[in-house]
Amino acid sequence: MAKQAARKSGKKSSKSRQKTRKPLLKRLGSYVVRGCLIVVALVTALIFLFAFVNPPVTHTIWSEWRRLGSVDREWVAFEQISPVMARSVVAAEDANFCQHWGFDVEAIRDAIEDGSTRGASTLSQQVVKNVFLWQGRSWVRKAMETALTPAVEAIWSKQRIVEVYLNVAEMDEGVFGVQAAAQAYFKVDAQDLTPLQAARIAAVLPAPKTRSASKPTSFVRRRTASIMDGAATIRADGRAVCFED
Repeated sequence: MAKQAARKSGKKSSKSRQKTRKPLLKRLGSYVVRGCLIVVALVTALIFLFAFVNPPVTHTIWSEWRRLGSVDREWVAFEQISPVMARSVVAAEDANFCQHWGFDVEAIRDAIEDGSTRGASTLSQQVVKNVFLWQGRSWVRKAMETALTPAVEAIWSKQRIVEVYLNVAEMDEGVFGVQAAAQAYFKVDAQDLTPLQAARIAAVLPAPKTRSASKPTSFVRRRTASIMDGAATIRADGRAVCFED
């Protein structure tokens, strides 16, 4: 009898533990879902906010500030940037910018066939990475970038995307944005950049820590010439119309 009572007591205790675990798992699941919804709501709010308000800082700017002790940065409105600078960066980084909604399928296909990711990232994706995420090649960051890019494309204008990119991209070590770059490289304001100067700055964008617009290598010179041709081409064939005034 004692053994039977003990077995019954053990069964009741086991059932009690199972009942306790189920509500606990439900609560944890509920917290996770709520946490995810809060994050989504915050990011969505930031996307709407930054459609009109300039991002005060980015992860990359903050990281470089901590590493270097200071950074050079000055925000300028799109109207205060030489039009050829906008065309140059689009020609260099995303020539089909006006023809897609965040992802250049042809560029992605070509990159896969070549076994490389270079050239597959659009200007919109780079803005999402620079403003909302962090640098790196992790799958987590890439997945978040892929999820956020359509939202930015839907809420921001094409001109706003170019404007933000030109103000947050690193264009020399510790130098962020086209105004700071124009001053650092050529001692002029962003609105006074010539086609050659604009193309030089665009040529260093993929590797701002190892390339220089004021002391260009032969590769940067060749890249500059190609960008100048590209900027003239997208203006002539209408591929700059979505961000031009």
